[in-house]
Amino acid sequence: MVLSRPASRTVALVVIVVLAGCAGAPVADSPGDATPTQTPTTSSPSETPQQSVNGTLEVHFINVGQSVSTLVVSPEGETMLIDSGHYNDDGEYVLQYLQRHDITRIDHFVVSHNDADHIGGNAAVIDYYETDAEGIGAVYDPGIAASTQTYEAYLDAVEQHDVTLYETREGDSIPFEGVDTQVLGPPEPYLEGEARNENSIVLTLTFGQTSFLFTGDAEDDQEAYLVDEYGTELQATVMKAGHHGSASSTSGELLDAAQPKAVVISSAYDSQYGHPDETVLQRLADRSLPAYWTATHGDIVLVSDGAGVSVRTQAAAPTAPLELRDGEAVAPGTTGGVTERVRLGGEPVTSATATDTPVATDGGTTLAVAEINADASGDDRENLNDEYIVLENTGSTALDMGGWTVTDDADHRYTFPEGFTLEAGATVTLHTGSGTDTATELYWGAGSPIWNNAGDTITVRNSNDTVVLEETY
Repeated sequence: MVLSRPASRTVALVVIVVLAGCAGAPVADSPGDATPTQTPTTSSPSETPQQSVNGTLEVHFINVGQSVSTLVVSPEGETMLIDSGHYNDDGEYVLQYLQRHDITRIDHFVVSHNDADHIGGNAAVIDYYETDAEGIGAVYDPGIAASTQTYEAYLDAVEQHDVTLYETREGDSIPFEGVDTQVLGPPEPYLEGEARNENSIVLTLTFGQTSFLFTGDAEDDQEAYLVDEYGTELQATVMKAGHHGSASSTSGELLDAAQPKAVVISSAYDSQYGHPDETVLQRLADRSLPAYWTATHGDIVLVSDGAGVSVRTQAAAPTAPLELRDGEAVAPGTTGGVTERVRLGGEPVTSATATDTPVATDGGTTLAVAEINADASGDDRENLNDEYIVLENTGSTALDMGGWTVTDDADHRYTFPEGFTLEAGATVTLHTGSGTDTATELYWGAGSPIWNNAGDTITVRNSNDTVVLEETY
């Protein structure tokens, strides 16, 4: 189903309907009747056949303070953005993160509900991707209006750029390639007099034997509905805590139905609402569930290979729920890579891989940063070849790195020459300046320094543009 603007201005639509607002305006037929893009499904998450999978699914919880925004990247490179942060930063943190990670298109933009702390960056994200990047595929919205300037700006951007906007409800399926995506809420009819929190879009993403549960700001009524309707079919490897860790969400009943191995909480370190609430943390502690909090862990990236989930965070911080506040605050927008902390569904990572010098694997080989010399002798600009990084293949087989890339935080990019191979146990030094490439010495050919003396991030991607190594110094 496609939404229209309230009042007289109309968004370019596939089907014109009236947006349900505070007065309870009627809505039209089901999404399945409106367009083939949204295919209703009657199967529950647990009824979906488990098939072998290829590649990895990435779920990025962006540190946006007292708000939430989640980027999902499918094994095929398709992208989904769920919410866009708080109105007080106008999507700045979200856009910076997307740009740092070379996200050139948002295929699916899911708006969990229209509160200003979830749609704060909607207008800015739509304007940027429709004007300066490769566009927005479609926006998915629960269809309940808000009387805020933030909401008006969001709909203005949809109208201005002629973006397809779907009203999305329980039973719909978002076509996310390689990932089974189910919409479990809001139900028909809406709950609790069309309260926005209680009618958040609820999603499950299933990839192989792993799954992720997103409940927006759903509170007691919708959580009770989900438990009654789906029960243990809600089981998920990782669950996002509802409503930023508010006491009204993430009930014991929902936790017992979902049985997550970990819970992610997105809220501010000094939340004026006291998020996450101590009662929620106690519920998690009672069930021995580790918690990851964007306020102390920074950006949180979950990588699933279909069998287990690698948990990666910017900062090492307590995960015992009742000790979360013992961690140090990580400011929203803090740059830098993530380090693997633990694997859910597999053996914990070793101390060597849990340090601030992460080791990345590709094709059975292992790549590590052996040395960083960001501060060249004398004037950096006059001694570019004394600015360098050293990469080491610590694996047992040779690594074909032809076409691989190295980037910094400013997205300066070096591409390894075709045919370049790093032998097992060997190192290669990448100098910033110019020279003649050899098997052990490569030259960026840059005309100015690359690596920031005060700190930077080294990111190595393979020829499929998959990040295989990311280290912040």
